[in-house]
Amino acid sequence: MQKHINKSNKDRDIVYSTNPDFRYIPDGNEAELKTLPPQQQDLRIMLDRKMKGGKKATLVTGFVGSEADLSHLAKQLKNLCAAGGSAAGGEILIQGDARQKIMEFLLKKGYKVKLSGG
Repeated sequence: MQKHINKSNKDRDIVYSTNPDFRYIPDGNEAELKTLPPQQQDLRIMLDRKMKGGKKATLVTGFVGSEADLSHLAKQLKNLCAAGGSAAGGEILIQGDARQKIMEFLLKKGYKVKLSGG
């Protein structure tokens, strides 16, 4: 027997999330998500080695806000580190190990930042 999934109700299949900042948006419209001011953001910076070929990357997680604001912050961090990267889903990925440089920059901007991982 096949389970019938109504595409308009696909988000209702979420039962539990381990993310304490998760907010269910019934219509899936993330444009309504307001960006928290830097003082209320709780960002984590960690080194990610799961990239292709074992190359290092700096991962910034915990951003709460619109995708446009996330992309703007990612662009600032990429320019600061002179490196490539990407931003999606509240996470920013910067190529290379730039944890200290990113942490100092975010602290100057007023963000709450912690180093995480090994």
